[in-house]
Amino acid sequence: MSRLFNRLPGHPRTPAGRERQILRMLPKALLIGTALLALPSLAVRGAALFNPLLGAGSLVMSVDIYSVSLVVLHWTVVFTVGLSAFIVMVMKGPGYVADAYPLSDADTPAGDKP
Repeated sequence: MSRLFNRLPGHPRTPAGRERQILRMLPKALLIGTALLALPSLAVRGAALFNPLLGAGSLVMSVDIYSVSLVVLHWTVVFTVGLSAFIVMVMKGPGYVADAYPLSDADTPAGDKP
């Protein structure tokens, strides 16, 4: 096995574009977005400490459920954007030659032989 990947001769590499910037921003967007989406839940829990009537009702639980669902949605969006940017980055890379695959009946289909 000489080389695992054989590059196409003369294939130009496309310069890096917006996808690299997006990939660099994703960890920051993940952390900041998660923190911002957790703030309503923390605020309601903090208010429930000072006002016991808020803690007794289902308001805290409802806000927690909404916050968790929005955080999971945010993580899913960040993952999807990251995966898309990674795919674009890989596709802009060098081209590769596939291994030769000899066809058994390349000239005529197998059923049409006289």
